[in-house]
Amino acid sequence: MKKNILMLSALFLSTTAIAQTDVTAGVMRGKDYGITYMLPKTEIEIVLQATKHTYTPGEFCRYADRYLRLNNVSAEPEEFWTLDKIETRIAGVPDKDNVYFVKMKDKTVAPLMELTEDGIVRSINIPFSGKPTAKMPETKNTESNIDPRSFLTEEILMSNSSAKMAELVAKEIYSIRESKNALLRGEADNMPKDGAQLKLMLDNLNQQETAMTEMFSGKTKKTPKTFTIRLTPKEMKDEVAFRFSRKLGVVANNDLAGEPYYISVTDLKSPDVPAAEEGKKKVDGVAYNLPGKAQVTLVYNNKKLFDDQLPITQFGSVEYLAPVLFNKNSTIKVLFDTATGGLIKVDRE
Repeated sequence: MKKNILMLSALFLSTTAIAQTDVTAGVMRGKDYGITYMLPKTEIEIVLQATKHTYTPGEFCRYADRYLRLNNVSAEPEEFWTLDKIETRIAGVPDKDNVYFVKMKDKTVAPLMELTEDGIVRSINIPFSGKPTAKMPETKNTESNIDPRSFLTEEILMSNSSAKMAELVAKEIYSIRESKNALLRGEADNMPKDGAQLKLMLDNLNQQETAMTEMFSGKTKKTPKTFTIRLTPKEMKDEVAFRFSRKLGVVANNDLAGEPYYISVTDLKSPDVPAAEEGKKKVDGVAYNLPGKAQVTLVYNNKKLFDDQLPITQFGSVEYLAPVLFNKNSTIKVLFDTATGGLIKVDRE
């Protein structure tokens, strides 16, 4: 993820007093120089890895059982989806209700703050060491686009009926299999000189056999697709997280064509912050989240697909790092979790 870095320490080279860093929620103070940042709120992210299967019948599908002993070969085209993998995790998004302004006063050792491209605080006084976002490798098309008719002999192509043509193609397939067996046993009339040549010959024969066999069995194209579902956590019991249809793939939650996957979220009341104490809290210092915990369960057909505790910002509270930590006598390094806004590490140099 692209990151923004704001360094203000060069503006204040003369330091004779203890640093004071004011934080104001949600507003800018006139012409004061500082940094505006946000804390994140948590969303539950469900990542679905699905595959669309498109079946096209072969030209000789009616003769698949007769000549190649291929059973249950359909003569009708078909499209269907499979749900291959489900991942449940959390993600952080900017919380517009938790916007803060760090004002740099005179005679201050101003910190180096690193923000995400969304303006969420990532770290304080930690040198930027991020790497450019790696590009996702392009998915290569592994589908064979070879025309099986390019392997057919003149005799086959001149056949006056589909049944006769299918019979001759089947004989050709059996002939290819015999040739492969002869090569593997070292009994071929023209044996290759080395292993590389043998592999090349076998690959060519396999390619021909696959292309001609698909004239009977048909061909299935597989198209993978990833769906990402975001849910704002709240206490809920057996609510529909998403619906999946074998015919249509992922569908809308109110589309009864898809089978429901249910989610339950239970606030575990941790940490337990009394409401009265929270209301008296003074906005002072660098704000961070103290996330709560929730038990999250994802169920399909009465079977638990996910059942674990996840940190949830909305179930916790906002805390503050005291301004006196950031003084000229030492450097405080702080690393935040950008998914929850919680503290990962605080070090002093």
